[in-house]
Amino acid sequence: MKKTAKKRAHAKSPSRKAGQPISKASKKNSSGRSFKQRKVVEHVGTDVAQGSGGESHQMAEESGKKLTTAHGMVVADNQNTLTAGSRGPQLLEDFILREKIFRFDHERIPERVVHARGYGARGYFEVTDDLADVSSAGVFQPGRKTDVFVRFSTVAGNKGSADLARDVRGFAVKFYTDEGNWDLVGNNIPVFFIQDAIKFPDLVHAAKAEPDRGFPQAQTAHDNFWDFISLMPEAMHMVMWSMSDRGIPRSFRFMEGFGVHTFRLITAAGKSTYVKFHWKPALGLQSVTWNEALKINGADPDYHRRDLWNAIEDGNFPEWTLGVQLFDDDFADEFEFDVLDATKLIPEEQVPVRTVGKMVLNSNVDNFFAETEQVAFCTQNIVPGIDFTNDPLLQGRNFSYLDTQLKRLGSPNFTQIPVNAPRCPMAHLYQDGHMATNNPTGRTNYEPNSRSEEGLPRECPEVGFVSHPEEAEGRKERVRSETFADHYSQAIQFYKSQTETEQTHIVEALVFELSKVDDAAIRRRMLASLLNVDDGLAKSVASGLGIDSMPTKTRAVVKPRTDLAESDALSILKNVPGTFDGRAIGALISSGVDAKALKALKRAAWKEGAQVKYVALTREGIVDSEGNSVKIDEKVNGGPSVLFDAIAVLATDDGAEDLMTEPTAHDFVKDAHAHKKFVFHTRTAAPLFVAAGIDIGSSPAGYTEVRSAKSASAFVEACRALRCWDRTLP
Repeated sequence: MKKTAKKRAHAKSPSRKAGQPISKASKKNSSGRSFKQRKVVEHVGTDVAQGSGGESHQMAEESGKKLTTAHGMVVADNQNTLTAGSRGPQLLEDFILREKIFRFDHERIPERVVHARGYGARGYFEVTDDLADVSSAGVFQPGRKTDVFVRFSTVAGNKGSADLARDVRGFAVKFYTDEGNWDLVGNNIPVFFIQDAIKFPDLVHAAKAEPDRGFPQAQTAHDNFWDFISLMPEAMHMVMWSMSDRGIPRSFRFMEGFGVHTFRLITAAGKSTYVKFHWKPALGLQSVTWNEALKINGADPDYHRRDLWNAIEDGNFPEWTLGVQLFDDDFADEFEFDVLDATKLIPEEQVPVRTVGKMVLNSNVDNFFAETEQVAFCTQNIVPGIDFTNDPLLQGRNFSYLDTQLKRLGSPNFTQIPVNAPRCPMAHLYQDGHMATNNPTGRTNYEPNSRSEEGLPRECPEVGFVSHPEEAEGRKERVRSETFADHYSQAIQFYKSQTETEQTHIVEALVFELSKVDDAAIRRRMLASLLNVDDGLAKSVASGLGIDSMPTKTRAVVKPRTDLAESDALSILKNVPGTFDGRAIGALISSGVDAKALKALKRAAWKEGAQVKYVALTREGIVDSEGNSVKIDEKVNGGPSVLFDAIAVLATDDGAEDLMTEPTAHDFVKDAHAHKKFVFHTRTAAPLFVAAGIDIGSSPAGYTEVRSAKSASAFVEACRALRCWDRTLP
């Protein structure tokens, strides 16, 4: 080998063009190692060194962190590949380039088939009510505080889709209990589209982008979805929910969560009680309008993500109470519907929600991929004191979730990833597989064994999980229970429980969705199903689509019931929280803005727990009437009023004139007016409103003029209603 290791001549580079610099300057460091000198220059407050080609180098301080390869070797130059001469070919031996590109090429893992678009945070769950009478689970013991990881998500869209798609929202909570991880994997809607998990692939295929064209993305407004739904009457209850305002929540912080299925709670003595889980937001429920959602997606497709991140960073920790609906076999037998049917709910008026504890999210993730992307929820993850029922959708989910985590994360060892790893003591005999980092040690990797001296794990019937000994027998057959056959009664109940405004929104949503369907037969099949829910609803949708003649009503297997009592708990607008806490006011201002009015608004908002964000024609150069510089949060053409819960327009005479020349300033007030938000304004801002077609001289509902120091407080108090739904629009 030595014969072939002769010193090769330096590879000759292509000739240098005139004017190209050549730097041969070098010096030695304290160890005697030679390296090229780099000139240090300042880049607006940051010092960087420049290489011979003008490239930027940031070098480690003597006591600072040094950049290394994945194998721990310190990197001397992170800006240039190894070449034969400064303009020569790259060398195959450049292992630093190879490793860097290799790692980059393999950064992505398969996204989730559903719930791909998600956002997570850490927090804790604290018990406030003793559930020992119904469950032995340690997580429910009085005063117990348990770490949690929560992931919110949309269902249909991919990772890059926008946050304000009309969709179900995932609401998944991983409890790191002392008895193992418990995953409560739910949604922001208490029911689902299907009754049996065997239909889940068909549902998702129908909802996602059509396979031949690859669109539409993150929306159900297309032929495939409504073709499927029009032939699946069991989905009609869920359709009412997803077409309601529940499908476009204002924030993760303002939405409910539900376990969807009926579970069991088990006492230490083995007594079983049925349970449905409910998360209720401390700040109350709130959604946006469809027009807002479309504009928010254009202005800030990460709106929900940004909202959650900022709230936690600002110390406004989102909070929910966990409640349970508890009932026994007698109630289950007498209830109008089958409690194992995931397309049905139990109205809170029939079984009140009992508060168990509260969940607080108080910490953002350190790394999105490591935690939010790699977290793996499995409905099968329960702990002693909790058990499953025979809900066929739940049973199928228990089977499916383990598979999807293996596919996505690449190894059964995904439980060793920190975000998935239990926080309680673990001892098992699982071994090997891709990326095994926590293999059992010692000679013995099987059980039973005779080596008690090694301290190997043994089963423990005293405290281990034991399934509820439910009796089960019957013929082996593929058949849907007749108790699942009523597909319309609770859809009727939901629609009737909405306010007139909410019913209008459902009509508008259905018109929009079905207007995107090309096949007229599908539209008519949907109208035929809607006739089983409400004649007025079906006819309003038909009118919006321009359909004059109504189809024959779809035959219902079970005659729909119209005698179910309305449930106020099903409505958002019947449960307005009566607070503006956690919301934001967008204040459009100009230079010379009245400093006292600005301070009064900010003070009133702060007392309510709300924020004021300043919007102007420019990000810098705005001063108030006292000459103080005002820090601007948004430039008006990038901070439309759809991003805020209420607006203020505090402009001087000259400022209003300037704003009138900016089209997006017109949109700012016009959209807020159309979306029925509360408005705070100075009299001098009137020309902008007039230019936008709004006559504030007629004192439209929900408008407050700056007249005194108390005006700001009156405005914020009005904002507690969240929207001025009685405002008349032309």
